[in-house]
Amino acid sequence: MATTRARGEAAALVTAVFLLGILLGVVGNHLWGESVWGMRGAPPPVNHLSVELTQELQLTPDQQKQLNVIIADTQAKWRTLYSPLEPQRTAIREDSHDQMRKILTPEQLPKFDAFMQRLDEQRKRDAQKSAIPGPAR
Repeated sequence: MATTRARGEAAALVTAVFLLGILLGVVGNHLWGESVWGMRGAPPPVNHLSVELTQELQLTPDQQKQLNVIIADTQAKWRTLYSPLEPQRTAIREDSHDQMRKILTPEQLPKFDAFMQRLDEQRKRDAQKSAIPGPAR
């Protein structure tokens, strides 16, 4: 009887350690992903191009200032060029979302809508970041 109880306790202990290992692995992977993999999709710093050109070409401070003005002006021109297309982009995006909704089950629809809402919020945040005047990225 004592052997059976000891085996049961050992099995429970092994199971608990195994589950804790899984939990630790999941939490560690999540934290690692947030700090490392999450950075992969992050936009480069606003002055990324300026920094690279400054280092590569060994620009003087005066040249850096002039370069930053040129880059900011170029970004403004690109925004002006593409801003009239935003309503068309939005219409295409909404049409594709409607098509996707048609193939989903009623259980999948709320998850899809929540996912698309998060995606739209991220898109708005990215647009606000890129609207900040400064050197190109």
